[in-house]
Amino acid sequence: MSKKIAVLVTDQFEDIEYTSPVKAYEEAGYSVVAIDLEAGKEVTGKHGEKVKIDKAISDVDASDFDALLIPGGFSPDLLRADDRPGEFAKAFVENKKPVFAICHGPQVLIDTDLLKGKDITGYRSIRKDLINAGANYKDAEVVVSHNIVTSRTPDDLEAFNRESLNLLK
Repeated sequence: MSKKIAVLVTDQFEDIEYTSPVKAYEEAGYSVVAIDLEAGKEVTGKHGEKVKIDKAISDVDASDFDALLIPGGFSPDLLRADDRPGEFAKAFVENKKPVFAICHGPQVLIDTDLLKGKDITGYRSIRKDLINAGANYKDAEVVVSHNIVTSRTPDDLEAFNRESLNLLK
């Protein structure tokens, strides 16, 4: 069985927060499946990176994947306008599958209602949202809490990718 990582992504994602982890996962032997509300379309990052959406959120199940990546940028906020991305992420958290969220990515995790007591980091502007969701906000380049790896910004990608890959072992 191939090793697969789901990526929740839509327009206005932070380009490097998609491309850097995806490259690291692919180099480690994982295939990556881009997921949005609609399959087949192309989404564009904040800096012009294009990603073809492989699957619609309605056509996937967390049980088909080994892990979940949620890159930042404005994408997580746009995804949250629909309940399904949060429900999809919730299935990963509940089933103790690895979840990797960077920058604004943890916004989707807020919708899982499962952050209470977990150590989480993210972009500074969402810290109050994370705290209000019950998370213990940590201002650190990478935070690993149970099955969740979070980081703050693109500057943290080296640590984020390292800890994500460690959790996949």
